[in-house]
Parts: sequence; C-alpha cells; structure tokens
Amino acid sequence: MRRVSAVSEHVRGSAALLGPAEVRSLAAELDVRPTKQLGQNFVHDANTVRRIVASAGVGPQDSVLEVGPGLGSLTLALLDVAESVVAVEIDPKLATRLPVTVAERAPTLADRLTVIEADALRVRAADIAGEPTALVANLPYNVAVPVLIHLFSELPSLRVAVVMVQAEVADRLAAVPGSKIYGIPSVKARFFGDVKRAGAVGRSVFWPVPKVESGLVRIDRYAEPPWPTDTAHRKAVFAVIDAAFAQRRKTLRAALAGWAGSPTAAERRLREAGIDPTARGETIDAAAFVRLAATEA
Repeated sequence: MRRVSAVSEHVRGSAALLGPAEVRSLAAELDVRPTKQLGQNFVHDANTVRRIVASAGVGPQDSVLEVGPGLGSLTLALLDVAESVVAVEIDPKLATRLPVTVAERAPTLADRLTVIEADALRVRAADIAGEPTALVANLPYNVAVPVLIHLFSELPSLRVAVVMVQAEVADRLAAVPGSKIYGIPSVKARFFGDVKRAGAVGRSVFWPVPKVESGLVRIDRYAEPPWPTDTAHRKAVFAVIDAAFAQRRKTLRAALAGWAGSPTAAERRLREAGIDPTARGETIDAAAFVRLAATEA
C-alpha cells in the first residue's frame, strides 16, 4: 500500500535523466570499460529512454523488470512512471552504483527500486519479489533472444515486453511465416504472444557508439493463451521447433525424422497435425508447431 500511495502522489518528471556527460562521468568514476562480452552500450539520450517507456505503456499499475540497467539511463525513466522497478544486473560495479545514482537523481523515487545482482538467464521467479507485469530493457545483443524466452517462461505475470535489441534480431523476432528470416526466435516468441516491431533506434544515442543499428520489439502476452504454456508443454513444442529449423533446407518430413524416430513417423505426425510433409519450417506458424507437438509418437 505504501508504494501505491507514493505513486499516486508522484509527479512525472521528478527524475533527472542521464545525458552524455553524466554517462561518461559515471563510467569514469567506476572505471567501467564497456565490453563486447557483456554487450554493453549505454544509452545517453533522454528522449530515447522516454520513447522506450512510452512504447511499453507502463504506468502506476505496473511493476517493471529491467535487465541490464547499466548506468541507469532507462531505470530513471521507468521509475518516473511505474509503481516499482526490479533491475537485474550481472556487473557487480554497476549493480552497486545503481541505487546510489537513483538516490542522487531521483531521491523521492529511490524506494521503488530493487536491484538484483545476477545473470538474467539464471533468474527464477522466486528471486523476484512480487509479480512483474512488464519487461522493459536494453538487452545485451548477444543474449537477447535467450533472455526474452527465459523470462517469459519463468514469469507468467509478464503481460508485455518492450526491448531494445540489434536491428537484425528485432527483424527476426518480428518476422512472419514465409519470410527468409523467419526462424526459431520468431516462432518461440509467438508461443507466448503477439510480436511486432516498435521502432528503430539510431547508433548515436549510445556510448560507445555500436557498429550495428538497434530496434525496439514489443511482445504482448496472449490475454487468453490459445494453448497451454506450462513448462512440460513448452519444452515439447520447443523441441519440435528446434528440430524443424536445425536443417532449414530440408522438408519437414526429413528435418523431423530424428525427432519423430523416422521419416515415415515424421510424415504420419505431420499429416495428423494438418501440415504438408513437403513444407519447410519457415512456412509454418506457431499454432502448427503446437498441433504437431500434440500428435502421438
């Protein structure tokens, strides 16, 4: 109740967002040298972080999960509008400094922040107090898709995600059946909800400036899931997806032979699911993979 009351009294804009000078100053203070290994590129443009928050549509009713908050650019903008923010940061220096930065630049909002020093790929629901309703993050490019899938699997309370990722990854996540870039990320993301591109982000808003373009992706979890999303069912469906795309050039009859036990068994199960055995994985939507996983071995 205390947090809800605080939000209702909060006037948007009380957080002093970070700019280029502040980002560089914080990095120098911490002796932080952005690394490719952790995919670190810090956002220093206030308009960009406001746009990300607006794209997610989060408000006083939301508990937001942020992955890789870095120096706190997006964190401050989220605290300005959300009930609470749980930030998961793998870098101990950054995890330790983030609450201090928030206390300095948004003292009236500091009690809304919880920082968890952990690898987002290993975080479990039990590690996070409450039930986050939104995932909003500038995800490290090298682990963006695994982090997204893991968190949607682990946290059924997440109703929406807006993440900034490499433009190529954004395109793959939002791709539809029949396109050349439609693949495992596209299907697995759609197992949980509707996926769409939510805009582009230029290189100049980052420090250091990355060599690739970035893009926003929004995933809205199905309000009424069209199929079960429990762990056992998800693993069964994902096993079919992985097998189907392991050999993209092959027909599903051939690609799924190992999964089904033989080409004949694969063809039988494909026909049972209403799928042409000569089709390829990139032409099949998530619903078809779900039907296929449900067929009898």
